[in-house]
Amino acid sequence: MSSSPQHPAPAPSGFSGAVAEELALYREKFCRRLPESLDELHGPTQGVVELPPHMAWSGMTSYDVSKPRQRMGLYRTVLHEGLRDDLPLYLDQDLLLQLWPVLRTLVGRTVRTVWEDAFSQLASRTRAAA
Repeated sequence: MSSSPQHPAPAPSGFSGAVAEELALYREKFCRRLPESLDELHGPTQGVVELPPHMAWSGMTSYDVSKPRQRMGLYRTVLHEGLRDDLPLYLDQDLLLQLWPVLRTLVGRTVRTVWEDAFSQLASRTRAAA
């Protein structure tokens, strides 16, 4: 069974009980933040975006979406630090799909697998780019 916000995937097997439990909790943290659908993502596609302190607690707080490196940094930060209500405000579905083949290499394994397991559009973009 694939993971979804309602049905998170189990932690990887082969780990000790405590480590497996920590991995499962870490994965669940990201699963709970997922939108129901990528259609919910209507964030900015141009201009400068200012992130609130709970997301931009370390490093840049302001990102120019027209600059590729800053756009990628914004998406990486939001995927890692954003809460469920933040995702529709700061991520755009079309930009996420466009960026995903590279962005997936810049985010942590757990973030990558949670998003790809929940949204087949992202997984298919990865296969198409390969």
